[in-house]
Amino acid sequence: MLLDFWSIFALYLALGSVVGVMAGLLGIGGGLLVVPALLWLLPQAGVDSNIAMQMALGTSLATIIFTSSSSALNHLRLGNVEVALIKSLAPGVIIGGFIGSYLTELIPTQYLPKLFGMIVLLLALQMLLALKLTATRAMPSPIKLAASGGVIGVISSLAGIGGGSLTVPYLSFHGVDMRKAIGSSSLCGTLIAIAGMIGFVIHGASADNLPSMSIGYIYLPALCGVSITSMLTTKVGARLASHLPTPTLKKIFAVFLVFIGSKMFLG
Repeated sequence: MLLDFWSIFALYLALGSVVGVMAGLLGIGGGLLVVPALLWLLPQAGVDSNIAMQMALGTSLATIIFTSSSSALNHLRLGNVEVALIKSLAPGVIIGGFIGSYLTELIPTQYLPKLFGMIVLLLALQMLLALKLTATRAMPSPIKLAASGGVIGVISSLAGIGGGSLTVPYLSFHGVDMRKAIGSSSLCGTLIAIAGMIGFVIHGASADNLPSMSIGYIYLPALCGVSITSMLTTKVGARLASHLPTPTLKKIFAVFLVFIGSKMFLG
């Protein structure tokens, strides 16, 4: 049964509210919530189920542009971004983000949710075990940084996420202060999201079953609804972070992600 436009737009707004609070409270990327939610919501809006996963991934990356860029600007003002590192990582994450969007066209549709589920399970495991990497290695050369950025970009684009769950531990492992690792990750996430979104727009332009109000694999009503409220509620989450037991909540959220990842992986 299809929902009317305003009913489903209200659900996009509600989703964005939850994403914003969780992002501000736990520092997690919204894509981990947005993608599975949109995979369920988009068919209710009449989106063809054969392209629902591509639409969910592309739209998720588009929403991340707004949330990550806002975070990145704040971190830049605070001096929490290692500009030299970003210059080395940028070529890799941009190319990787674009390649990831292209790979979704090559992977059979029925396997995309399974791939997303597997990535979510791995990220949830890292979060659940609270894995902490100590600085045991020197910073790699610019070429190796670019290659690492490429891997992060591909995985992030395939999962419709900003890649903070990958970038922050990677930078921390190589001796970057945690605040600067988070700040630099937010800027990398913006670059990944932009590159991935462009890829989903280009690759989706030739699809013949696109819904109205879409640009390639970006569904504009969902993008607007999620972005509007998520940008507003990140401040709420940030305030709650100082009053609630964030480490415990993060582990509870990780258990929730295990459930979501398992469900998508098993179909």
